[in-house]
Amino acid sequence: MTGFSASHRIIADLLRARTGQQLTEGRRWRIDTALAGIFRERGISNVDQLACLLAEPDADGLANEVVEALLNNETYFFRDRPMFELLSSRVLHDLARRREASRRLRIWSAGCSTGQEAYTLAILFAQEPERWRGWTVEIVGTDISGRAVRAAQRACYSQFEIQRGLSVGQMITWFEETRQGWVPVEQLRNMVRFERRNLLDPFERNRPFDLALCRNVLLYFDGATRDRAFARLDDALAEDGWLMLGAGETVVGRTGMFEPVEGNQGLCRRKNASAASARPGLRERSARKSG
Repeated sequence: MTGFSASHRIIADLLRARTGQQLTEGRRWRIDTALAGIFRERGISNVDQLACLLAEPDADGLANEVVEALLNNETYFFRDRPMFELLSSRVLHDLARRREASRRLRIWSAGCSTGQEAYTLAILFAQEPERWRGWTVEIVGTDISGRAVRAAQRACYSQFEIQRGLSVGQMITWFEETRQGWVPVEQLRNMVRFERRNLLDPFERNRPFDLALCRNVLLYFDGATRDRAFARLDDALAEDGWLMLGAGETVVGRTGMFEPVEGNQGLCRRKNASAASARPGLRERSARKSG
């Protein structure tokens, strides 16, 4: 951050301290752009004045506003659709075989933003009623942004949001139009829940997740913070669990905990998954014993 002014560095350090995200010089433009609304509300015109306000003893509320404004909540339904097609054809097929005894699946959407990814996952299950009849599917969406999580819990999408990534058939089948916007049908909502959580914080150990999606989150972490994130993902997943990253992310040269599936660097297994594959359901039995 050698090119940052002292005030820009204060803002960048605040974001890193509260979220683990690194604001590089290449993303410096986001500070002034993202904080324009706060400048107007506070009657200030630049980052130097904001830094002075943040130095006040009662500035915690303002600090939260600044962090929320800097977080990137870009998302839409079926973002990178080929990856969801791969999930349906390969990953969910594999998990259906491994979890046949319990007929339970637990999926984590980490960095879920306003909920479109989690509801995309729910649609994948709803579109195949014969395959998943009698199954219990729990999709947990988490995000560090309280504003994004509240929007996800509300699950009321504008015309612009509902049209991003969904076909007309999916839109009218799985959502209902209200005066406020488009809301998911009850079948989808019953599968999904959201909570505010930092990816870097420990997850409670009840049942491990069978699949985790952590897409376009690790891009914003430095090496040490990314290592912590991989450790959390590794800890939260079942021994034979799957991990999906974003299109620009990879585990190659980044961690020894996961390895990419042949032909697709964004789809990963834990390093010990090959051993676990010979013992489907082992982690589930262990979890039931410990619970």
